[in-house]
Amino acid sequence: MIAQCHRNAEAKQVSSNRFSVPLPVVVLALFQVAAAAQGSEGEIHIQPRIQSVNRAISVSTSLSASTALIREKVDLVLVPVTLTDAANRLVTGLNPTNFQLYESKRPQKVKYLSRVDAPISVGVILDVSGSMGTKIEKAREAVVALLQASNPEDEFFLMTFADTPTLAHDFTQDINELQSALLLTRPKGRTCLLDAIYLAVQKMTKARYSRAALVIVSDGGDNQSRYTEKDVKSLVKEANVLVYSIGIFDREFATREELLGPQLLSDISTVTGASSFVLDSPNQLPGIMNRVARELRNQYLLGYQPGTLKHDGKWRHIKVKLSLPRGWPALRVQARTGYYAPTD
Repeated sequence: MIAQCHRNAEAKQVSSNRFSVPLPVVVLALFQVAAAAQGSEGEIHIQPRIQSVNRAISVSTSLSASTALIREKVDLVLVPVTLTDAANRLVTGLNPTNFQLYESKRPQKVKYLSRVDAPISVGVILDVSGSMGTKIEKAREAVVALLQASNPEDEFFLMTFADTPTLAHDFTQDINELQSALLLTRPKGRTCLLDAIYLAVQKMTKARYSRAALVIVSDGGDNQSRYTEKDVKSLVKEANVLVYSIGIFDREFATREELLGPQLLSDISTVTGASSFVLDSPNQLPGIMNRVARELRNQYLLGYQPGTLKHDGKWRHIKVKLSLPRGWPALRVQARTGYYAPTD
């Protein structure tokens, strides 16, 4: 599905009706949803009563030079969903009856609904190629904004890329260490964007938490990677990782790779159910990064048990629809497209 473009006051956000990846067998307490209230930053928020979430995680991973498969045993499918209104504000006041879930066109009963600010593992993928020379300061500032808006229990790693990807800092909960690593970044070289994404997804197999996201900041298309666009799209389609992308693109493109850069980032983000942003100026970076942080803090988590689940390793399409009271404005649904069934 072609992503629909939406411009807010700061940037153009590329999103679509996409649907999310499953997690493994779970014992999940149902959260009681409170009444909606208007947030201080123009977003519609609720304050749920938070209870414990216990997850039994079983992930079987095989990674090779050409392909990487991430399989999970699935009895309960959890679907993270982001909702926004026409003004691009986050909406978080709905209950289970407002959601309709379909797997391969078959209706599924929503058994669980929660909105929880649970800890998350985040990988920042920062472009430090030569073209980022005039943008790197704002890019650093944006990453700091993400770190400062995080949950104290979140963990982060930093991967930079130019001619080759580099793990600038491994997973840590100390944001001061990440900020120090950012200061060492020096723009030079070409752009191996696809290699960096591929290796960052592999890195996520070592994450502490089952909730995981990558945040890409780049200003151009790929011109250096050994992995292909097909390799990366196949990988992220199977991985339980949201991939947010923030592109700072010039109005004129010197190469075909630069011309295709915005669509490349949009396609990768869309298949994971995450947002993609296209910016006109690096000055917009910190504000957009704050937006990403708020999206990560304000997602619904829907849970259902498939009526029939064959362990055949095939792709299962998921579709999320809304059933809203009469008179409500239309809302935009953002989630992943589906998941791969387990294999025995």
